[in-house]
Amino acid sequence: MAIVNQVLKAKAGTGVSSVTPETMVIDALRLMAEKNIGAVMVVDNDKLVGIFSERDYARKVVLKDKASDSTAIREIMTGNVYSVTPTQTIDDCMQLMTDKNFRHLPVMDNGKLLGVISLGDLVRYVIEEQKHTIKNLENYISGQ
Repeated sequence: MAIVNQVLKAKAGTGVSSVTPETMVIDALRLMAEKNIGAVMVVDNDKLVGIFSERDYARKVVLKDKASDSTAIREIMTGNVYSVTPTQTIDDCMQLMTDKNFRHLPVMDNGKLLGVISLGDLVRYVIEEQKHTIKNLENYISGQ
């Protein structure tokens, strides 16, 4: 069974994009647009303190008529962040994401932020694994 560490290794660009709680929303959005990502980790003194996603922006800034250039991330970030370890299974991650209705999971190891996996990352990995399995089965059946 595949584990989170395998997804991180297969993922192109494993760096973690982060902001501080004092970062203005507009600057976080610019970073997300530049990196073409849907969420950034909120880190304070090397400690993960939250996550800011497109959903947070839509629901906590746009719908509440807040100004992106004068609202700090700390005011609208999601604080109680679920995370996974490098040894957890992809199935565990998908179940957690489905149960809690979110799309990004920080990967933590002994309090250190190693990376972030998205639902898209997991789906891509599963599809590639299935393609590999199918190819192996086809080769086995055809005697190659």
